[in-house]
Amino acid sequence: MHIHILGICGTFMGGLAALARESGHRVTGCDAGVYPPMSDQLRALGIDLIEGFDPSQLDLAPDLFVVGNVVSRGNPLMEAILDAGLPYTSGPQWLAENVLQGRHVLAVAGTHGKTSTTSMLAWMLDQAGLEPGFLVGGVPQNFGVSARLGQGAPFVIEADEYDTAFFDKRSKFVHYRPRTAVLNNLEYDHADIFPDLAAIETQFHHLVRTVPASGRLVVNAREDALQRVIERGCWSDVVRFGPRKEIPGALRARGEPHAFDVLRGSLKIARVEWSLLGEHNQLNALAAIAAAEHVGVAPDVAAQALSSFQNVRRRLELRGEVNGIKVYDDFAHHPTAIHTTVDGLRRKVGQARILAVLEPRSNTMKLGTMKAQLPWALEEADLSFCHQGNLEWDAREALAPLGDKATVTQNLDELVEAVRQVACPGDHVLCMSNGGFGGVHDKLLAALAD
Repeated sequence: MHIHILGICGTFMGGLAALARESGHRVTGCDAGVYPPMSDQLRALGIDLIEGFDPSQLDLAPDLFVVGNVVSRGNPLMEAILDAGLPYTSGPQWLAENVLQGRHVLAVAGTHGKTSTTSMLAWMLDQAGLEPGFLVGGVPQNFGVSARLGQGAPFVIEADEYDTAFFDKRSKFVHYRPRTAVLNNLEYDHADIFPDLAAIETQFHHLVRTVPASGRLVVNAREDALQRVIERGCWSDVVRFGPRKEIPGALRARGEPHAFDVLRGSLKIARVEWSLLGEHNQLNALAAIAAAEHVGVAPDVAAQALSSFQNVRRRLELRGEVNGIKVYDDFAHHPTAIHTTVDGLRRKVGQARILAVLEPRSNTMKLGTMKAQLPWALEEADLSFCHQGNLEWDAREALAPLGDKATVTQNLDELVEAVRQVACPGDHVLCMSNGGFGGVHDKLLAALAD
C-alpha cells in the first residue's frame, strides 16, 4: 500500500511513517517548516519529503492519505482530498488498526515526561529480551530511531492527550487500547483546545475506561488531578508510584535522583544508578519500572537497564562547547517543564551561570495562558532571554518580575547578539523550544566562537 502522510515531520507522524515503511508500505509525505531530528530520520529511511501542502500532490495517487493534527480545514491539499472524495484517516487510527492490533500496548500519558518515560520503558523491555516495538515522540539515543515494529508482543507508545485530527477531536490516546497505562502527571495545558483542567481530566478518564480488568494503571501518587480521574471510575489494577510517605504496594525512591533505592512499602526491590538528574526523572524511572513489571520484567532487571540508559535527543542535549561556553538544547515549553529543566541543569552545574534562552512556541504559550508563570519557571537561571517573535502578548511585561535578569528581543539575530555580549567562559546556555528555534543553537555557537 502507498500511504501519503500530511504533517509527516511531527514527532508522532514521523514515527508512524517509520513504522509504515518497516511494515513494507510505500511511504511519502509532506510538511511545512521541515527540521531535524525527524527530517533526518525520514530521509535516512528513504522516505520522500515534499515541502508544503500543494494540491498537486494528489498526482501521487496514494491508496490512503494519513492526516496529522497539524492539518486543519482550509489546508489546500486537504481541501483537494475532500473535494475529490479520496480515502483518508488519522494517524492514531491508522496506527491502531495496522500496528497495535493484537499487541500488549503499554501507553505512557501525562503532561510532562512522556517521551523520557516511554524511552526508559522501551529500553527496559529491550534489555530484558522482550524485543518490544515502540513509538516515541523524540529520538531515544539508545535506539537512534523514534519508532520500530519490534518482534515481541509488547508495544510501548507515547500517549498524547492532544486531539487526533480536525475531524476527530478525541485525544490521540483513546485509540491505543492499552493493557498497561502510565498516568505520569496532569496539569493544565493545550489551552487552544481545552477550556480547563477538568476537560483534560475527562479525556484521561476516557483512557482509563479503555484499560481491561486484567490491565494495570500506573499512577503518580502525588497528583490530585489523577486521583480525581481514578475516582470517576476504575476497572483495573492500580499501582501508585512516588508517594512522599509509605503507601501499601506503591513504589517510591530513597536516595538522590542519580542514585537511589526502589522501595515497595519498606522493602528494597531494586537499585538505580544512572546519569540522569532531577527528581522528575526519578519519578519517571519509578513509573517505567512499575509498567515493565506488568509484562514480566523484574524491578531489579529494569533498574539495571537504566544504568545504560541515554535520554532522548533534545532533553538537556549538549549541542556544543566553544571558548568554555556550553550550549544545550531542550524541548521544554510548558512553565513546569521549563522550571524542571532549569532546576535539573542547576543541580548539575552548581554555582556556574545559567543563561536561559526561551522561545514560547507551543499553542498554549502563544495564547499567553501561562505567561504569569514564566518568572517562576526561570527563577533558577542567572539571566533569561526571550524571543518575542509573533507573540500576541508582551513578553517584557510578563518577565518584568525578573528585572534586569531578563532580556526580550524581537528577532533571533538580536537574541544571539544579546547572549554573545554577556556570555563568559564557564557559562551554560540553555535553549528551550518545542520547535527548531530558527537554528539558534548553531547561530549561538558560531557567534560565541567569534
